[in-house]
Amino acid sequence: MGFTTSAFSLKGGSLGRIPRHVAIIMDGNGRWAEMRGLPRIEGHKRGAERAKEIITAASESGIDALTLYAFSLENWQRPDDEVSVLMRLLESYLRTRFNELIKKGIVFKTIGDVWRLPENIRMLVKDAEIRSSNNSGMKLVLALSYSGRNEILRAVRKIIESGIKPEELTEDVVESNLDTAGLMPPDLIIRTSGEKRISNFLLWQAAYSEFYFTETLWPDFTKDEFFIALRDYQLRERRFGNITVRSGTQDVS
Repeated sequence: MGFTTSAFSLKGGSLGRIPRHVAIIMDGNGRWAEMRGLPRIEGHKRGAERAKEIITAASESGIDALTLYAFSLENWQRPDDEVSVLMRLLESYLRTRFNELIKKGIVFKTIGDVWRLPENIRMLVKDAEIRSSNNSGMKLVLALSYSGRNEILRAVRKIIESGIKPEELTEDVVESNLDTAGLMPPDLIIRTSGEKRISNFLLWQAAYSEFYFTETLWPDFTKDEFFIALRDYQLRERRFGNITVRSGTQDVS
């Protein structure tokens, strides 16, 4: 499929229907750097720049919500020096890039065991959430210190602590206690770098998600390939275990 951004207009009708919620597993930063003989942190820096491009493209496309798997709970097991660099990079991104995004109307939210993050980053996260709370643009969700199993476990604990009776337990009750409460499930999950697994990401929410896997490493994942992923999604039929439903539920206007 060889089309680029010039093949269709973001705000025109040629893109057609788009997913409401896109989630991305941004994989391949370290390998990108190693392939070029660079320190791994250079891959993470390039990946952060790519994230900015994709956030802008998603917002301009009319997508309602974009979730980025930025730092997993398992990532704390990486070498201390790499984790420290990642935290500094996250702090820098929150201090600089998010002001611009908030001015553009982005609504910021985090999911995950955020309390594990350094205090200065927790404060920046809280500040960004508060300052963007009255915005009406795309929801940008950062999965930080996130694990799908851990999210479900924490939800179960909250339900037990609430004293709910077993016969009162429903899917809606579980969903209302997840980090993503109030957010629609992802219609499309994209994973870069050639890996074909979801790596403990949005395990409950991904029950009926469509998946797009690409060999492209995250730092090389341009907005053109992002649009290719959207087009691939549009060509699929979604059945939800029942009747055929055309992918996408909203038109670009």
